[in-house]
Amino acid sequence: MCVRCSWSESSPLLIEYHDHEWGVPVHDEEKHFEFLFLETMQAGLSWRIILEKREGFRRACDSFDCRRIAAYDDAKISELMEDKSIIRNRKKLEGAVRNAGKFMEIQAAYGSFDQFLWSFTGGLIIDSRLSPADKEPAENWLSRALSRKLKTLGFAYIGSVTMYAHLQAVGVILDHRVTCFRYQELKEAYSHLHRPPGYWSKITG
Repeated sequence: MCVRCSWSESSPLLIEYHDHEWGVPVHDEEKHFEFLFLETMQAGLSWRIILEKREGFRRACDSFDCRRIAAYDDAKISELMEDKSIIRNRKKLEGAVRNAGKFMEIQAAYGSFDQFLWSFTGGLIIDSRLSPADKEPAENWLSRALSRKLKTLGFAYIGSVTMYAHLQAVGVILDHRVTCFRYQELKEAYSHLHRPPGYWSKITG
């Protein structure tokens, strides 16, 4: 019997995401932008709702192609506002368009968004080593630093809490509970990159 993080057990969609995506280190540019896009849309909503709308967004928003999304105009936004398969929030959609352009600016300045993001930890994974009794953090020093940097670069909807969720999703932060079967699998696969909380407190403190 597989022991999972409890938040994933409320729906088959969450289980699928938990078991195959959440916390796996991402180094693919398209996947980075997809998660950033979805996190932008999540603000104030549950991740389950976002996953339910994910394929709708994929179809309506050019498979999360940042170059195409960056070119969306008011007419395209109005078209999307009529699409019931996605989150119809004009400000969030406008923010996603803005972020697509800024995402490409980071790619041009840093070589890739991947290099930019992982440079905050030197390519290492923050292993929170959460027990079942621990309260899952909503943010940390890294999400605050990342949020501040992205805000200076002109991104929208990238507060510290949103960025913490993003860092969990793309594997920079490993927040699977230590009792979860995925924690054991990811720790074994990336053990050379894991660093415990004490390692980071020495750096940030």
